[in-house]
Parts: sequence; C-alpha cells; structure tokens
Amino acid sequence: MSISKTRQLLVDVARQLFAKNGLENTTMNDIAQASGKGRRTLYTYFKSKEDIYYAVIETELERLSDKLDEVAARKISPQEKVIELIYTHLSMIRETVVRNGNLRAEFFRNIWMVEKVRRHFDDAEVELFRKVFAEGKECGEFDIDNVDLVADITHYCIKGLEVPYIYGRIARGMTEEATKPQVAKFVYGALGKKVKIKD
Repeated sequence: MSISKTRQLLVDVARQLFAKNGLENTTMNDIAQASGKGRRTLYTYFKSKEDIYYAVIETELERLSDKLDEVAARKISPQEKVIELIYTHLSMIRETVVRNGNLRAEFFRNIWMVEKVRRHFDDAEVELFRKVFAEGKECGEFDIDNVDLVADITHYCIKGLEVPYIYGRIARGMTEEATKPQVAKFVYGALGKKVKIKD
C-alpha cells in the first residue's frame, strides 16, 4: 500500500471511529487496531490524536471544496452559479455533520480548532466567489463595484448560516426547490440586478 493510501486509510478509519464513539472516547490504539496497522505505522503519519482529527476535518473540507469546484465549472450563468454554490455549501456541510455522528458535537465544541483547519478552505471559497462575481460583472449580470468585498461578505454570510441550516432552523419544512426562488431574489437584489426568477 502506498504512503498516501495508508495515510488515507488511517484517516478514514479515524473518521468512522470518531463518528461512532466521539473524539474523547477514541484512542490512537483503537485507530491502529481498526485499521489493521500497527501503532508504529500510525505514529509515522500522525504525532497525536489531534493531528489525525485535523486530517479528518481537512479531508471532509476537501470533499466540500471538490463539489464547489464542480459547480463553478458548470456551463450556467453567473447568477445560477451563485445560488448553486450557496446551496451546495450548505447541503454539503449538513451532510458532513450528519454523516459524522458523534463527531458533530466536537465540530461545534471545538469551533476554534475547526476554524484553524478550515482557513485554507475558506480562502479557496472566497476566491471561487470572486471569479463568479467578476464573470457576472464582466457580462453585465451583476452591478458590483468591489468584487473582493462582495465575495468576502457572501462567504461570511453563508458561513453564518451553517449552524441554523444544519439544525433545520431556516425555512422549516420547505423544500430546496420551494426556497430557491426567494433566495435567488434576495441574492440577485443584493448584487444589483433585477432579474426574472425561474420557477
């Protein structure tokens, strides 16, 4: 097994154990045994349980980042991309938290630890929004004076919606299809263009 495959196996096993038992109730020995690798192999890749926890979060954020990149690469208008990026971000964050069971409490309890690990992801997402807003400004879809500022604001607004979205406190009981036209109207209004919203 290659170095990268062994490391990924250890991260995957750790994620599953953290999700099932929680971070506190999982030991490095548990991870080594469940992966079928020795403690020596585990410590070759990770100095501590915190290191492997960081790697788990990074892997989850990479999944989210890949999905956002797919949306940004689609052949749709900048207006549609903005809405799709927002919904993809929120739904992937919720899926990640739900998928990780007992680990989700750790995400919220150690928010500063998560913030430290997600800095690279946040920067990449802001850059994605910059590109989409610049494209929309160039083709006349958006009336934006400062693309960088609007990208920053958009990113932090979405980030602020994560917890309420995960807990279902936004648009209680409404489907994504039902909320999209209103969200689009709100977002497009903020971007300075009056547009007809597709049903």
